[in-house]
Amino acid sequence: MIDATAVRAVNAMTARWARAAVTDEGTVLAAAGVWPLLALLAGGAGGPVRQELEGALGVGADAATALGGEVLGALDGMAGVDAATGLWTRRDLPIRPGWEAALPPGVRATLTGDGERDRKELDAWASRRTRGAITEMPVPLTPATLLVLAGALTVRTDWVQPFRPGPLVPRGGPWRDRSLAGLTRFTEDLDGALRVVPDTPAGPLTLSGVAGGNGLDVHLVLGAEGVPGGEVLEAGIGAVAGRCEGRPGSALPPGEAGPGVRVMEVPSRDPTPRMALTTPRFTVKARHDLLRRAGLFGLRTARDASRGHFPGISPAALALSSGEQSITASFSAEGFWAAAVTAFSLAPGSAPPRRTAKLISVRYERPFGFLAVHRASGLVLTAGWVTEPEAGPATMW
Repeated sequence: MIDATAVRAVNAMTARWARAAVTDEGTVLAAAGVWPLLALLAGGAGGPVRQELEGALGVGADAATALGGEVLGALDGMAGVDAATGLWTRRDLPIRPGWEAALPPGVRATLTGDGERDRKELDAWASRRTRGAITEMPVPLTPATLLVLAGALTVRTDWVQPFRPGPLVPRGGPWRDRSLAGLTRFTEDLDGALRVVPDTPAGPLTLSGVAGGNGLDVHLVLGAEGVPGGEVLEAGIGAVAGRCEGRPGSALPPGEAGPGVRVMEVPSRDPTPRMALTTPRFTVKARHDLLRRAGLFGLRTARDASRGHFPGISPAALALSSGEQSITASFSAEGFWAAAVTAFSLAPGSAPPRRTAKLISVRYERPFGFLAVHRASGLVLTAGWVTEPEAGPATMW
């Protein structure tokens, strides 16, 4: 089981990053792929860099290396999640045995200094560890590159109850009158599949939980119209963690009960209350330069190449030269799939109706967020914002 302190720390980083990264364009991110690598770096850092990384991680550097290794192991042990770590170093770069011991065994390989050869090896590793979803290691290689620390994370789950594909033509918002590849399913589990949180820092939220069969859930998050996506996702993470009180589906009043939610009476041969969840199919891809938000990740001073910052990793002077993440995520009728590769490089320092029944209609017809969550621990594995859903068939007017 993953350490509860680490869960809170990773989710806090996810929330901060989501607020900063989500703009008018769709994106996806995985702090669960970044945090363990930063923890490994923190354990080997010194001076101001050590303090900055502690602040970003939310844990002390003394315990960070071991905790980072534990998180990587816990991730790889989760059903539906695969995590891998890679370390490549130049032959002439000495590595502290104590720091390397916190890494999974057998992950260290060699950088030859031949840029083309090293690039092929790193790209092959990224592709192999993500089943071809990420084909390039997100790291620039230069003759000065002495060390590359990378992590791969894949998340996959098949829905307990699949969706039914069909056309979706939104009735308002930025997707109005567009033909989208819609997904719909009905459920009688009103409380497990729907929660409306009326009061969050981002205003009212609607959260629809879609359960996977392997202990992973995906929560769709819709805020009020016009609220920035970053604020919606940040508040959604807090709501999923239970920090805001909400109303379950069975307790919602008739009428417009929350963003995208309408409670009504409809003709039905079965009086059992049901919920209809409609959302577009989507695939979101992103590449993040982590150094553009160096303060968020505790990496501001680590970029200073005038001196070394990681004496616990190597007696050689090392400074951070790059940090990036490539990630993709897809939501379909059958399930959810995401893959991310994060890499840091270090260089020298320098039917007929009979009765009526309650029906809750939940429709995601304008930009919304999503959170892939490990059910037992509450760890947010990936977070994203959808602005361009997949297109559906052409509409005949």
